[in-house]
Amino acid sequence: MISKISIVGLGAIGSAYINQIVKTVPIANISVIADGERARRYSEHGVAINGRQFRFKIVNPAAKSEPADLLLFGVKFNQLEEALDAAGHQVGPDTIILSLLNGITSEEIIGRRFGMEKVLYSVNAGIDAVRVGNETVTNHLGTTYFGEKVNQPGAYSDKVLRVREFFEQTGIGYIIPADMMKTLWWKLMINVGMNQVSAVLRAPFGVFAHVKEARALLVEAMQEVVTVSQRAGINLNQEDLDNCLGIVDSVAPTGKTSMLQDVEAGRQTEVDIFAGAVVELGKQYAVPTPVNSILLRIIKALEGMFKYNASNPHSIDASPAVISDR
Repeated sequence: MISKISIVGLGAIGSAYINQIVKTVPIANISVIADGERARRYSEHGVAINGRQFRFKIVNPAAKSEPADLLLFGVKFNQLEEALDAAGHQVGPDTIILSLLNGITSEEIIGRRFGMEKVLYSVNAGIDAVRVGNETVTNHLGTTYFGEKVNQPGAYSDKVLRVREFFEQTGIGYIIPADMMKTLWWKLMINVGMNQVSAVLRAPFGVFAHVKEARALLVEAMQEVVTVSQRAGINLNQEDLDNCLGIVDSVAPTGKTSMLQDVEAGRQTEVDIFAGAVVELGKQYAVPTPVNSILLRIIKALEGMFKYNASNPHSIDASPAVISDR
């Protein structure tokens, strides 16, 4: 039975999961792994989710502690190595690890550190969570797809059965797919389309239901993932793409993707594990990826601008010159 929960990373996604878990799990059984300024802020001000302040147990990464039954990673991909270092004391012989990260490689990276026998593959689709200042606002947790690489009904592993019981206890919606690798690629397809195009267009979800040009660009980016997957033996198809569009149309129209939130906040994005991965896989399998190539260049340019503006705060004139065509 899973009763002791630890999490590394309380951004929008991690907070959305904890907000659901704390409804049925005593707050004393939930530990947040953090140090430095983040730990000080959590200790002094708590964690704000949907207008409520939670004061979780804050555990310093260096402190010896009893291992967790379930360890969640809720950080951005570029923070994963640091998170692995922080989580070492949380992992024991019976700990189950779930990655809430985007991309198709985090489980293997975690498994190399702690052992794949402790890791289950997982992705979330349909989550609605937005970070506003220091508070997360979340209305819908979506569906968690999880399991071993291959899952046969009636013959699930002990880890899968334990997590299924926990999700049912906490009310977390879930699906256990037969083929988790295809599911990981399916989520990659969603992110490649929705995350990246929303970030470039500064578009909330509703734009994709009402602006045909935006929806067409999203579909073209996702179609490149389908084509690459077929060369890679994963074999996504039109039905999978249509299911992605169903997810796009199901979320709150005012909601924002995590990458759009990153761009609006001037933060580094996860474009390397989205368009960057698709472009590299395209080269590997000789598949043209022109849409993802240009999305990669635009988003990298935005990240460069963030860094430039941060180091040159007076570089943008409040009253720029206007060039007339008269």
